Amino acid sequence: MIGENIQRLRKSKGLTLSECAERANISKSYLSNIERNLNQNPSIHIIEKLAVVLDVDLRTLLGTVKSANEQIPENEWLEFVNELKKSGVEKEQLQEFRAVIEFVRWQKGKLGEKKSGGKDK
Repeated sequence: MIGENIQRLRKSKGLTLSECAERANISKSYLSNIERNLNQNPSIHIIEKLAVVLDVDLRTLLGTVKSANEQIPENEWLEFVNELKKSGVEKEQLQEFRAVIEFVRWQKGKLGEKKSGGKDK
């Protein structure tokens, strides 16, 4: 779960709960609730702040891993990237989109767990 990932990463960086919360500009109690999985659906804004403080990308923070079924063949990716270049999309914009996509995938996973009673761990 995301809370466990955040706590593990925070401790590996040698940060206390208070230090991490202060650097992310969120309350200590809010961060504590996220880490203890009392708040299992923090906003993308909060997740991005924590990723910056913990110096990790969103995929690491969210603990997302793609299965082989989710992978798009390389030629489809190349075609997609070429279309984006032609339409004027910059690399920085793609990185922002990627962060949002990872967050949406993570949220969908959380919703799936709730529907199945959390048995999909």
